[in-house]
Amino acid sequence: MDDLKTYIAFYLLLINITGFIITGLDKYWAIHDKWRMAEKRFLLLAVIGGGPGVYIGCLVFHHKTRHLMFMIGIPSISIAEAVIILLLLNRL
Repeated sequence: MDDLKTYIAFYLLLINITGFIITGLDKYWAIHDKWRMAEKRFLLLAVIGGGPGVYIGCLVFHHKTRHLMFMIGIPSISIAEAVIILLLLNRL
């Protein structure tokens, strides 16, 4: 049981660090007119648990802050996931 919580915490830490880094890289690529990350990939990261990292990256790097999907959608996904994870962990 405690091992499962440790694995989940480790996974969430890694996926959120990844989301943060990718947001920063995409901002860098945008500034330098390079290849860009598709928005659906940011949303996929949010769906698989990286929403907080992507959202914080958006705020820190001032990236995609005019997009409602990023400023409202990603936090909404993250809150829903947090509720589901907490409910599941409390039942284990």
